[in-house]
Amino acid sequence: MAADTATDTPPETPTLAPGGRLGGFYLHELINRGGFSEIWLASAGGQTYALRRLINGSLLNFTERGRFFNGCEVLAKLQPHPLIIGYVEHGKLEGFPYLLMEHLESSNLKQLLARADELLGEQLGNLLIDAAAALEHVHDRGYMHLDFKPENLLVSRSGNVKLIDFDLAQPWPDAPKKYAKNPGTPAYMAPEQLLREPYDHRADLYSYGVLAYELVTLQKPFPGDTPDEILARCLDRDDFPPPRELNGEVPPALERIILRCLERDPERRFPHPTALRYELEKALYV
Repeated sequence: MAADTATDTPPETPTLAPGGRLGGFYLHELINRGGFSEIWLASAGGQTYALRRLINGSLLNFTERGRFFNGCEVLAKLQPHPLIIGYVEHGKLEGFPYLLMEHLESSNLKQLLARADELLGEQLGNLLIDAAAALEHVHDRGYMHLDFKPENLLVSRSGNVKLIDFDLAQPWPDAPKKYAKNPGTPAYMAPEQLLREPYDHRADLYSYGVLAYELVTLQKPFPGDTPDEILARCLDRDDFPPPRELNGEVPPALERIILRCLERDPERRFPHPTALRYELEKALYV
């Protein structure tokens, strides 16, 4: 871990700009800014990186700081793997938590879906298999991702996939566990999560099913503006169209795989991403 350079006083958020510096890093451009962090294209020592920084560096910002450092530590434990974003270091710079990662010239899967990018058609089979294989590695290392969604999968123009953002990741429990907090993205959360019931790694398999459904139909299986609307549609499936009703080019075997991931009962889903990946490879002849 990089050296801690924080002071005793909570820092004020410095204004960063292209051409400026943060610690020993030169900042080129802002890649992305979310609710509590931002990612910069940065360089040092002739190397280019993606530098993620927590925006609010206050020591009283317990929840965001805790999630940020959790994501850093989990990412470090998942190294190395070709489908996981590369970890370099993490720590604090000028009092602010930061994470240094490999930089990949890419778009995330959400952006590709929004513009119906031709890459989705050209690389669909590989994208589906690689997404499952990335999740397989997370589970093999003993973790649940718990925020598996298109925005957290980077895709290069050549179709290389990298899974990112492990802030919400939790150790895989021995049995379904009820968690005090329930963060996540409702559209991709399993019904047991939305109902605040005990859950385990199979919640990630459900999230995969939502992502795969969206990839082949360009719409979500259970749309809604609120968690309650999404949950209601998920539990009452009378108007739920199978993928082939929306896209007749979806192979029947792939439809069966997606529908199994989207089962309401976790016991009816795949038991592990390894089984999911195996069935995908058979269905897609890869």
